[in-house]
Amino acid sequence: MKFVSTLVGIVLFVLFFGFALKNTQEVDLHLFLHYELRGPLVLMLLGCFVAGAVLGVLALTPTVFRYRRETNKHKVAITTLQSAAQRAGAQPQPDSVLTP
Repeated sequence: MKFVSTLVGIVLFVLFFGFALKNTQEVDLHLFLHYELRGPLVLMLLGCFVAGAVLGVLALTPTVFRYRRETNKHKVAITTLQSAAQRAGAQPQPDSVLTP
């Protein structure tokens, strides 16, 4: 499996490198307030991709922290229930066994 993933990585690198070599012409990127950036097309595409990835990670940050907080609450609840069960000393009866 490692061989296949290495082979796929090499193929993707060659494809992206070829794409970069084909797109070296200068382009203008017009921004707000009459700002303008000039550079190779492949660098502009890479910059936009990186900016999108960063914005995506920032958009997910509150959700990740909320899930982490909920996980910690559940861990505390489990620990509390386990310690209460150990203090009681009785083994829980399985639901499938009927006791007379």
